[in-house]
Amino acid sequence: MTLSKKKKREFPTAFTVLFIILIFAAVLTYIVPSGKFSRLTYDGTTKEFIITDQDDSTKTVPATQNVLNDFHIQLELSKFEDGTIKKPIAIPGTYTRIEQHPQGLLDVIKAPVIGVMDSVDIMIFVLILGGIIGLVNKVGAFDAGIAALSKKTKGKEFILVVLVFALTTLGGTTFGLAEETIAFYPILMPIFLISGFDAITCIAAIYMGSSIGTMFSTVNPFSVVIASNAAGISFTTGLTYRIIVLIIGSIITLAYMYWYTVRVKNDPTKSLVYEESPAIRERFLKDYDPNVVIDFTVRRKLIILIFSVAFIVLVWGVSLGGWWFEEMSALFLGVAIVIMLISGLSEKDAVNTFVAGAADLIGVVLTIGLARAINIVMDDGMISDTLLYYSINMITGMSGPLFAIAQLGVFSFLGFFIPSSSGLAVLTMPIMAPLADSVGLSREVVINAYNWGQGLMSFITPTGLILVTLEMAETTFNKWLKYILPLMIIMGIYSIIALVIGTYI
Repeated sequence: MTLSKKKKREFPTAFTVLFIILIFAAVLTYIVPSGKFSRLTYDGTTKEFIITDQDDSTKTVPATQNVLNDFHIQLELSKFEDGTIKKPIAIPGTYTRIEQHPQGLLDVIKAPVIGVMDSVDIMIFVLILGGIIGLVNKVGAFDAGIAALSKKTKGKEFILVVLVFALTTLGGTTFGLAEETIAFYPILMPIFLISGFDAITCIAAIYMGSSIGTMFSTVNPFSVVIASNAAGISFTTGLTYRIIVLIIGSIITLAYMYWYTVRVKNDPTKSLVYEESPAIRERFLKDYDPNVVIDFTVRRKLIILIFSVAFIVLVWGVSLGGWWFEEMSALFLGVAIVIMLISGLSEKDAVNTFVAGAADLIGVVLTIGLARAINIVMDDGMISDTLLYYSINMITGMSGPLFAIAQLGVFSFLGFFIPSSSGLAVLTMPIMAPLADSVGLSREVVINAYNWGQGLMSFITPTGLILVTLEMAETTFNKWLKYILPLMIIMGIYSIIALVIGTYI
């Protein structure tokens, strides 16, 4: 009788990782004191400021520059009047301990349900996208397109990595391309796999492109622009330096990605997802056979063209048209209907294919809701303001380069708990920016510390997009950590050096 081999211990799925963090967040609400800053909101209709105190009571005061000065908010009134600052901002010096709001078992169980309800817009977008992918695969358009593309890129495969990385970096640094990249994986993953790359390389090209772009933002309205406005300076201050830092950071990241691809090309077993490769190929290339020639017919070319044009329209809508997930979902639903009509499939087959494609991404959309649940528990536990208050106390009294480095650390720490770039900016800048004045530094240093600190943490923050991305790409969190942690250390050191240089220019 032979002894059966021990089952290999597997790393938990994205769901389990997020649920563990959810429980950890709930435990923090028992340990970290609850507290709040008073908030100031501008009412454009009445031309008044609404002050919300720690007990949620409100009062109104005239919207004047003197009122802002009295509250030690060093911002111009015009920033509120022209709609530049729309969200409530924290009032410096108003932090107060409040009654503890621990989140119990019922709260933890309810949070994912509320998270799903709060995230329904992005979930619908992902489900519609899954339906379209099912349709395009059904008619063989992807397989035919991939075969045609692989012939043209043979011997020049890394150009694909550079092109995807450059485009997503450009999107990240200009208009905050982030959630929209979810749409890219079903399209680009098969192309990367056929080109000889592994899933990690595809994830890095897309996710790290947008992450490096948003980390080293130049004119991104959701991070550097709103942070600069909340800090009382123009976002063009230090723009040239930020562009230089972005270019160098992109080169460093591409060099790291190239090193990994060469390593895997020379020895495929060095791929961090080598053992998972069959399952990954089954998901993204299940109908692809390199020995079977699929004609790239006019119908298939037209479907690929429509699908591709939709992404161009998507980028325009997000960057210039003020679109969000409602408009993006409507766009892709329209595309799905058009593809159904020209696919040659029967009505029943087309609809069933769309539904089956959407069903394939159920795991992804549930991950989105669970990630949101963590933020809900922390918000309801009233501990985010306390973490900010403690962080301020830690860096008070520091000066020069040490102050800049400490700010980077603070924003990295806060970025783990507050993944929203605009939310973190509005919460922290009215308090953090004046600290630079007290130590004789430009507020630009605080803006850069905020951008680079939160951006660095976004490489691994489970409450951000990474676990959703990994679920989309059939890859576990531990594999990503093995890949990204060395680069994260490199980029952390690079950010520190860039910040220190920034204090002298």
